[in-house]
Amino acid sequence: MSANGVREQYESLPYPARDPRDESRRLIVGSPSHLAEIDHYVLGGRLDAGWIAAGRPFRALVAGGGTGDATVMLAQQARDRGLKAEILHVDLSDASIAVASARARARGLDGVAFRQGSFLNPLPEAPFDYIDCCGVLHHLPDPAAGIAALAAALAPHGGIGLMLYGALGRRGVYDVQEILRTLAPDGAPGPRVATARRLLQALPQTNWLARNPFIADHLKGDDAGLFDLLLHPVDRAYRVPDILALLDGAALAAAAFLPEILYEPGTHLADAALNRRVAGAAQQERWALAELISGAMSKHVLYALPRARADRSPPRSDDPDVIPVPKDIDPAQLAAALLNGQVPVVTVGAVRHRPTVSAAAAKVLAHVDGVRSLRAIHSRMQQDKRILALDDVVGAFGALYAALRPLGSLLLKRGAGG
Repeated sequence: MSANGVREQYESLPYPARDPRDESRRLIVGSPSHLAEIDHYVLGGRLDAGWIAAGRPFRALVAGGGTGDATVMLAQQARDRGLKAEILHVDLSDASIAVASARARARGLDGVAFRQGSFLNPLPEAPFDYIDCCGVLHHLPDPAAGIAALAAALAPHGGIGLMLYGALGRRGVYDVQEILRTLAPDGAPGPRVATARRLLQALPQTNWLARNPFIADHLKGDDAGLFDLLLHPVDRAYRVPDILALLDGAALAAAAFLPEILYEPGTHLADAALNRRVAGAAQQERWALAELISGAMSKHVLYALPRARADRSPPRSDDPDVIPVPKDIDPAQLAAALLNGQVPVVTVGAVRHRPTVSAAAAKVLAHVDGVRSLRAIHSRMQQDKRILALDDVVGAFGALYAALRPLGSLLLKRGAGG
């Protein structure tokens, strides 16, 4: 199937369906491309010193940006953080670009350029500090050429945020796609969607898609989501080893799969002896095992960095000058609940998890605000008459970080001089 076939789909049914009027009431956020995650996993926590303090523009490419979720999130978060951003949104579909640009205008966002075309062609704006490519490579006739083009456009210090379909969690999708290639092989989108809806109503409960609780696009009611799931002309899914091989072919390496908790085998195994057996496995093997054990991952979200890059690590949690950054939590509220013995149950994907946090760690959490370093938190706790040595604060934070980072709730950035 040519790129024209894919373009025609998104001209008719821009995906995901978005209404620019909704920008006045909510910002869609997620992973990858949340700015705090980019700082943590890609830039080594150096965004404040390396870009904001220096007045250096943060240059990002959103490759196959669709209707603009990543572009709007990045531009809004950059403005909120005082970061000068230059964002290039590239997409095949004029209709999708029209939606994305209207969303950006609704927020008064500047520094965003929109271009119709393919990111497979050389981009004169390259290299970029960061590249977002979500839900795109698996729709290319040649995904290896796609990731190679992204790698070629990336600055040596930069990284790429990716989302690729997960083979195991999409069980049943490709069976129904095959059925529809017979029942609705071509024609206008409307009649094909109508046929797909009739098929979904008629499927027996023995059908794998009917039994799959991890796929919901066909249940949400919008034609764009259903067409993208079941009638897309080019669609493939990946297991973790496939993704690692794809990255390796472009001289890239995975920095992390998110949420991290889902990619640890012990998250899914209620057997201590088995967990001990997999604990010593290499990181890549643990990622792959977790996917196999879970069986529920319908997509893979990850950050990838140049394989040759020497410094591929986030900041260290035992550095007194590191700054803890909360994400999607209210630290003071969560700390109060923990200190009252109200340990929340967190749902991540198909997993329900109750984080274990000590009282000392909860007291440290109460002072986390994304601005104070551990050293500053220690000083504040001294003022509050909570007498703790700096090493005790750092140690308690290490345990807190180990509990909340895998959930995606606590990240790091470097402090002054870090």
